[in-house]
Amino acid sequence: MKNQTSYQFIEINGVNIFYREAGAKSAPTLVLLHGYPTSSHMFRNLIDQLSDKYHLIAADYPGYGRSEQPPIADFAYTFDNFASIIEGLLEKLNITKYSLYLMDYGAPVGWRIASAHPERIDTLIVQNGCCYAEGLETFWDPFKAYWKDRNDKEAENTLATFHSPDGLKWQYTHGVPDPAVISPDNWEIDLRHLERPENGQVQLDLFYDYGTNPPKYPEWQQYLRDYNPEMLIVYGKNDYIFPASGAEAYKKDVKNLEYHLFDAGHFALESHGDEIAATIKDFLDRKVG
Repeated sequence: MKNQTSYQFIEINGVNIFYREAGAKSAPTLVLLHGYPTSSHMFRNLIDQLSDKYHLIAADYPGYGRSEQPPIADFAYTFDNFASIIEGLLEKLNITKYSLYLMDYGAPVGWRIASAHPERIDTLIVQNGCCYAEGLETFWDPFKAYWKDRNDKEAENTLATFHSPDGLKWQYTHGVPDPAVISPDNWEIDLRHLERPENGQVQLDLFYDYGTNPPKYPEWQQYLRDYNPEMLIVYGKNDYIFPASGAEAYKKDVKNLEYHLFDAGHFALESHGDEIAATIKDFLDRKVG
């Protein structure tokens, strides 16, 4: 029997954080880390599909979804801070052992947590998220220009188009064989936080801070080699943002790897949610169930 999802707010590090929770608290926990430019909303269906056997937690990062957006003057929008928020949430909820679902921005957030606390990790599930230079192809060229020079207005103007309405729609529909199966509600809901005052600068700050992630890739790859976590890859193979070359690269370092590509784009759960949920359930049933 599926457990009803609850929708809650909690103060973490002085920020009011929104999170979704479902499933028996005594069951194995899966922490769902969302990507850009979305929120925990991206996991709404997966939570429902897994909550009969697993305890699910999905929070919105500050400035996303329903979480508070502190002024930039008071809060640094960085991946270090996002990881600290998620760690603080898990601590307050007394969750000390868990699996992580790493997607897009959720990957560098999750790699920080996993490499700092390897003893807490049951399994890792990676969906279109990266920790290899091979996974940063053409899409990342304006980001790389921005990391080199934050005053590069051409790069900044290109980056700002990604969270325009057309840019959002493209992220959800590009690489999807039948875009008609993707609900427009997705980008309409994302616009709710993206159109807040200062949020455009929040996104640019995070685009710039993403440049702190590639230098950490060797450290995260070493974590994978040292601790051999049980890992499942469920990747949209047509993703232009995090292409399948980034998924393939995990094979170099992860011994306990189960590898699945789907005929999907960046937000693979939107078009292939049932297949991915079934794959995850089979994996978790064998590894932690």
